[in-house]
Amino acid sequence: MIIGVDGNEANVEKQVGVSVYTLELLHYFAKKATKDTQFNVFLRESPKDFMPKETAYFSYSVVPGKILWSQIFLPVHLTFKTHVDVFFAPAHYAPRFLRAPLVLTIHDLSFFTFPNEFLKKDLFKLKNWTKYSLEHAASIIAVSKTTKKDIMKWYGIDEDHVTVVYNGFRKRISKKDADNALQQYGLSKKKYILYVGTLQPRKNIPTLIRAFAEFKKHHQEYKLVLAGKKGWLFDSIFEVAQSHNLEQDIIFTGYASDGALIDLYTNAFCFVLPSLYEGFGIPILEAMSHKTPVISSHSSSLPEIGGDACLYFDPNSVEDLHEKFELLLNDHDMYNTLVQSGSQRIKEFSWDTCGEQTLELIKQTGSRP
Repeated sequence: MIIGVDGNEANVEKQVGVSVYTLELLHYFAKKATKDTQFNVFLRESPKDFMPKETAYFSYSVVPGKILWSQIFLPVHLTFKTHVDVFFAPAHYAPRFLRAPLVLTIHDLSFFTFPNEFLKKDLFKLKNWTKYSLEHAASIIAVSKTTKKDIMKWYGIDEDHVTVVYNGFRKRISKKDADNALQQYGLSKKKYILYVGTLQPRKNIPTLIRAFAEFKKHHQEYKLVLAGKKGWLFDSIFEVAQSHNLEQDIIFTGYASDGALIDLYTNAFCFVLPSLYEGFGIPILEAMSHKTPVISSHSSSLPEIGGDACLYFDPNSVEDLHEKFELLLNDHDMYNTLVQSGSQRIKEFSWDTCGEQTLELIKQTGSRP
């Protein structure tokens, strides 16, 4: 069996979200490649150094093309120049006119709930190209039960057609000594609250800033660190910080290296994920892996991922989040319990398990008569 894979999401320098997912699965596929289970990974450009190395049964096909790659250039190549028995699209978009059966992964459908976060042309593609891919998929993977429910709700896909396969998790390990982020940003150990992720409206950062403003009234030594790239409508987030005169107490790091994130996670008083919507929520597990207690909003997939190892709050309530900060600060037993339960929780999410379940579904789909 020859399995075709769209590997473009993995072949980027800055690994986040879907890029991590795709790269981890490619590494797993490379380990499992045999004469009977071969992989042909399709890319727009040559594989970067961190991509899995080619072997006799794991190879790359570079198909040049910038715009409409999955809609024109890849379909032409698959039709006239190569053969695959089944095709895996790890990120919503599938090639047009695909002859082989398709296995498709959907990570989230936030563009339905928060359409204003997307440019109109991107929103059109997300809604319509995802629709095409779902309608032509022989098997569909959802990364959480929440995402599965959204697929059924927004696209009317039958429940039996969607399989939940949770993302895996691997603790960040820097190839060099951890970057000294605390020194760089003037932080003290356990004296700052941490958020990691893109800064955009559905992440609910204004609620976090307002709750921090209340907390800081009685705990002047604390700071808030927002680690992540600036997303759509970032200016409105910064304006909230300005309105509370917190420009000197809120640190916007931009994109942070693995080394910097290790330092930030390890030394934070707590990690907060205030999102209104997440398809999965890997930062929760990352914080837990560095023995940092987690406060999470009680929305979408987050309770599904965090289990009983998080302290949850109403994402629409500044007061509730502020109360959770105070509770965590004053209840040392709860603090330690969250750290311990978090260390156990991360054991339930493995990239090997994710890879095994994904590959099994791909092989089953490719073997159907």
